[in-house]
Amino acid sequence: MKSRNLAELEAFAAIARARSFRKAAEQRGVSVSALSLTMRNLEERMGVRLLHRTTRSVSPTEAGQRLLERLQPALDDIATAVDMVNDFRDRPTGTVRINAPIPALEFRLAPLAQPFLAANPDVSLELISDAARVDIVEHGFDAGVRFGEDLARDMVAVPLGGPLRYLVLGAPDYLLRCGTPGQPEDLLRHACIRHRFPGGSIFPWEFARDGRAVTITPEGPLTVNDPHVAMRAGLDGVGLVRLPEEYARPAIASGGLVPVLEEWCPILPSWFLYYPSRRQMSSAFRTFLGFVARSRPTAR
Repeated sequence: MKSRNLAELEAFAAIARARSFRKAAEQRGVSVSALSLTMRNLEERMGVRLLHRTTRSVSPTEAGQRLLERLQPALDDIATAVDMVNDFRDRPTGTVRINAPIPALEFRLAPLAQPFLAANPDVSLELISDAARVDIVEHGFDAGVRFGEDLARDMVAVPLGGPLRYLVLGAPDYLLRCGTPGQPEDLLRHACIRHRFPGGSIFPWEFARDGRAVTITPEGPLTVNDPHVAMRAGLDGVGLVRLPEEYARPAIASGGLVPVLEEWCPILPSWFLYYPSRRQMSSAFRTFLGFVARSRPTAR
């Protein structure tokens, strides 16, 4: 098979999996126009349309779906064969792609990037922020990061850092105007800054104390999908905000935000780095896993 043909088939598989020229182009590090030209050349040479294209979506045709079903295992086998050769190198090579929510990226993975890349100069690291529950295999990721209860059974999960806690916080002027909640149920009478997940659901606020668990669906005039925006709104007194404690520490120290209901905010398990149990592991990702394991804090 000519190398050009293989590159075109890889490009088709990336587009068909991502259902998007833009996302596939980002994954492959090329422009959308270059990827579109590659697909046009492939379809012209094969004499059949492989993708349905509209202004809003991309999906495989029947011919494209059949090609993808036979093609993807072959591409995986080629990648595995190439990586087996990489195992004979003195240093690991390749790219490690991780999908994770912003807090996990900022406080768990980003601090590992510099020392990992310095120790492994032939490895590239892609840290992609995404709060959606994506299929990491389908979207070409080596691993993802989520809480333990959100993981599928066929995934291997390793702790990423230590336990964490979400706090409810308010600006001093907001608490002066609206009062300080004493029970989780009091939040129903407050303006809360809500977080909406990509799937459309609102992030519930969960509390626990003395064996009693309470879940509140917050209500308020502002809904966001980024913790940095939520932090800004909380500091501005728009309403109460729920954030990871690590995010809140500087604002608490400066007096910009005040924790409330602290005794109701439980310690949560750590984030987990997860990956498919049945998938062949690349040398680059295997090296990254070893680095994560060595970087975890040890219990005292």
